[in-house]
Amino acid sequence: MIKPWPKIRTRSNQSYRVFAVRTDIVRSPRTNLEHDFYTIESNNWVNIIPLTSDHRVVMVKQYRHGSRKVTLEIPGGLVDSEDSPKKAAARELLEETGYQAKRWLKIGVVNPNPALFQNRCYTFLARDIRKVADLNPDQTEDIEVVLVPLSEIPNLIRNGKIDHSIVITAFTHYFLRQSEGFQRFLKKSRNL
Repeated sequence: MIKPWPKIRTRSNQSYRVFAVRTDIVRSPRTNLEHDFYTIESNNWVNIIPLTSDHRVVMVKQYRHGSRKVTLEIPGGLVDSEDSPKKAAARELLEETGYQAKRWLKIGVVNPNPALFQNRCYTFLARDIRKVADLNPDQTEDIEVVLVPLSEIPNLIRNGKIDHSIVITAFTHYFLRQSEGFQRFLKKSRNL
């Protein structure tokens, strides 16, 4: 049976604006040997699928330094320490797109990469949206807002036009909720 590895000690390594790195020295319950593991500490993240009444997704194109490419994504960002994920989602939607939503639904929560990260990413569906302001991006963001028909999303993922794993996860949550099988599951679970 797999067991958790006891932590012997922790050492903070380096802190950056959006994340910190720490080293945990842990002991393998199988071998009793100590090992160093590195963890990226970050606030939780949010991403939003803003859906218009005519079934278009408000998406953003932006330059990403890690991949050195312009990506097609949904709005998202960090949850500030004093914010709830929903409040952060509303803030990020407004800042990155100029849109606001009247209806919010949390459709999923994932660990971005449990081998390295300790945080969670919350996905929200934003409905009854409307444009209320100009973009207000951070100084490190260059953003172009594009409206993409929801029906095109699976092909954009298939052909690699959308390749951000957390964005793909968000759409997986959305499409699973829309599937007939998922609706039957929800109906049955309500009757338990």
